Amino acid sequence: MRKLTTILIALVLTFGFTTTAEAQSKVAHINSNEFVQNLPSFQNVNSQIDQLEKTYRKEIDDLLKEAQKTNERYQREASSKTEEENQKRAMELQEMQQSIMEYRQTASEDLQKKQEELMRPVLEKARQVIQQVARDKGYDYVLDSSLGAGVLMADGYDLMADAKAAIGE
Repeated sequence: MRKLTTILIALVLTFGFTTTAEAQSKVAHINSNEFVQNLPSFQNVNSQIDQLEKTYRKEIDDLLKEAQKTNERYQREASSKTEEENQKRAMELQEMQQSIMEYRQTASEDLQKKQEELMRPVLEKARQVIQQVARDKGYDYVLDSSLGAGVLMADGYDLMADAKAAIGE
């Protein structure tokens, strides 16, 4: 009986200390999407990506116009050409079309890679600043209160103002 009482007291003390330790953890939140999107470096990356996208779009449009002009010329000249030459021209147009589609796909992949490459340092810097601000303020955990991040209620301390001040951009 005495052993059972000792074990019971030990369990109560253990769970009591665990609960007390957990109650002392400080939790803050930040909308990381909003924080990152307001950074000048993020806006700079978006500007670079937009410019690259415009360049690709213009190149693709030029290729499409060239293919269209070639098609129109071939249509006008079709009656004066042999069947074999018209088939050859049709194959040439199909190859041009295929080439344009491949270029469009490559451009899309290049844009995505470039965006990931340029965003990586921005996101890493944001993460480091949020982490440092949380440590400086004594927070053990920081939850992301961005839409879809899983936080249903964020009444705790919002690190947004402190993180914006700390990043200095």
